[in-house]
Amino acid sequence: MTTQLCADADEAVAGIEDGSTVLVGGFGMAGMPVALIDALIRQGAKDLTVVSNNAGNGDTGLAALLAEGRVRKVICSFPRQRDSYVFDGLYRADRIELEVVPQGSLAERMRAAGAGIGAFYCPTGAGTLLAEGKETRVIDGRPHVLEYPIRGDVALIGAHRADRMGNLVYRKTARNFGPVMATAATTVVAQVREIVETGAIDPETVVTPSIYVDRVVQEGTA
Repeated sequence: MTTQLCADADEAVAGIEDGSTVLVGGFGMAGMPVALIDALIRQGAKDLTVVSNNAGNGDTGLAALLAEGRVRKVICSFPRQRDSYVFDGLYRADRIELEVVPQGSLAERMRAAGAGIGAFYCPTGAGTLLAEGKETRVIDGRPHVLEYPIRGDVALIGAHRADRMGNLVYRKTARNFGPVMATAATTVVAQVREIVETGAIDPETVVTPSIYVDRVVQEGTA
């Protein structure tokens, strides 16, 4: 499969359907693929389930998508922080659903999807509200909760650099959830700061191999 080099972000998000599950990279705004999210707003897909570390910051990026009313449900670890007022307002008005997943479990559920693992037991959340309705089992004397993979129809991720094959490298903490999301989605779209010739990236430094990447657009990111 050949990675498509897109002319702009609008081309990169073309074809995302209503009702899709969209994995959105970023830790706060670090690594957030803002240009792709803005293009998704213009594209018009709605009734989305968004999986991300948090539920948006301020009124840009993911928060702007929420404000447009395009998202039916958010699956995240940190739905509330000082500047998450868009999500907060929607949730209080009963206009959006929320599933809270501990951060490590969120990453592992996506990793499990990429690795083809059917489910796994994890002690995080055992005995709390987060375990309600889930199967539990005592392993080595500790209660564990059965967790299922999180798969995406689409992953929108931010990376620092790509070559023309679609191999990706990241910059510092902007790496965060991008690599694991790239393994867990049917279609992976990467927003990068620069695209270089194939061979210009040392293979030893590639974090996300091109086999996982469907589309790349040069738009700038953290």
